[in-house]
Amino acid sequence: MSNGNSKRAALLAPWQPPTTGRGRPFGLSGLKASAKPLSSGDKEADKATVEALASELDGLQNLFFADRRYKLLVLLQGTDTSGKDGTIRAVFGRTSPLGVHTVGWKAPSEEERAHDYLWRIHRQMPGAGETMIFNRSHYEDVLVPVVQGWISPEQTAQRLAHINEFERMLAETGMVILKFMLHISFEEQGKRLQERIDDPTKRWKFSMGDLAVRKQWADYQKAYEALLGATSTSWAPWTVVPADSKTHRNLMVATLVRDKLKSLDLRYPPDDPALAGLKIE
Repeated sequence: MSNGNSKRAALLAPWQPPTTGRGRPFGLSGLKASAKPLSSGDKEADKATVEALASELDGLQNLFFADRRYKLLVLLQGTDTSGKDGTIRAVFGRTSPLGVHTVGWKAPSEEERAHDYLWRIHRQMPGAGETMIFNRSHYEDVLVPVVQGWISPEQTAQRLAHINEFERMLAETGMVILKFMLHISFEEQGKRLQERIDDPTKRWKFSMGDLAVRKQWADYQKAYEALLGATSTSWAPWTVVPADSKTHRNLMVATLVRDKLKSLDLRYPPDDPALAGLKIE
């Protein structure tokens, strides 16, 4: 590992739950959502770096699609206004639609409720060479039902175990899994919700239900802490991303996705021997 990568790993360590499998809750209260561990200290320079990373990711994604030995799942999870849509636009906005797809998860449909809770998730997994970006995910099924009291602690533990084994199966069949929890503060969420109300072009994003969920902030933070500790594994690790700064949020996610793709030793498939010396007339 280079000195630069070693330094980055040290900066990121506090934001990455242990993958030891002990399942202890991973505390969020000690992690400042306003932190900027990867920032240069210059916002404009950070924005330029995000742009450069987005361009680099375009080339890496094309190589990933050509290589076809892997499948990539990038999972963005976070409270309302944490910036899942903005991250997708900033980090993946330059990638070719060839092989790169996005799913935004909503409440399950009647058909989806007729199956197990992971059925709809499995149907959206990427194929060989493809990348799938999840805006929310199957982790909603150990957040909303837990906070609302729809499932028991025993059922919650069972679901967490299901998810670990589901992701293990995916990883053992060629899936590269990157999971990001976008961590914003209660105060920042309040400002962003107010912006949605005040801006006529953003009001469509606001729901009165957002206020009810906001009143359950502490319960959702507790549920996040439990799932982060229980489901950060060596095959599907979590990274908590401080997201009060939109620029730094994008910088951190783009950097980690870039680093993972570069670590895969991607390569183009062998040339067809028939192409040797071929001239187009």
